[in-house]
Amino acid sequence: MTVAVGVDVVDIARFEATLERTPALRDRLFTPAEAVLPIASLAARFAAKEAIAKALGAPGNLEWHDAEVVSLPSGQPTLEMRGTVRARAEELGASTAHLSLTHDAGVAIAFVTLV
Repeated sequence: MTVAVGVDVVDIARFEATLERTPALRDRLFTPAEAVLPIASLAARFAAKEAIAKALGAPGNLEWHDAEVVSLPSGQPTLEMRGTVRARAEELGASTAHLSLTHDAGVAIAFVTLV
């Protein structure tokens, strides 16, 4: 049963300019494994973090590192929830987050379904 959904879109060039203007933001938003990825992948991962926050009702206590996008050996992205993100998902009755990412034509999009 679907508990909640969330979607977000990120302008890649604008996101890149933001990271260049505020370099510390990269470490605040992303885990070390995520932070080394190319800008389009980072924008998609930021969209995923925003999408999961929306699916969770956007409570103010979520930690960015508690939602990490990890790629399976097949390349399929998955969303690992821990800490504050896991706790909120459990409050809503969700145990799994399904994730779809794309980036093309200067934008990155993420769609999250909580079940």
